[in-house]
Amino acid sequence: MNVAFPFHFDSRGHTGDAGEEQHIRELIEKLEALPPERIVEVEDFIDFLKQRDTDRQLTRLAAKAAEPSLEKVWDNPDDAVYDAL
Repeated sequence: MNVAFPFHFDSRGHTGDAGEEQHIRELIEKLEALPPERIVEVEDFIDFLKQRDTDRQLTRLAAKAAEPSLEKVWDNPDDAVYDAL
């Protein structure tokens, strides 16, 4: 997984490319500066993002799996007019 943020501010306030390792260090520093109750919120948000990604992947897989069984319903002359929409 590539979590590198494309930019960071240097000591002069200019932006430049941030490597993945540098970005991870900056994220850890930000986490360490948070009070414990905020860290719990960050962890909950990370869990939410992971679950959302899993849900979306399962939805795509279910839709793909259903395509063959729905093909006869979708592919017929009566419904051909809807193909152009």
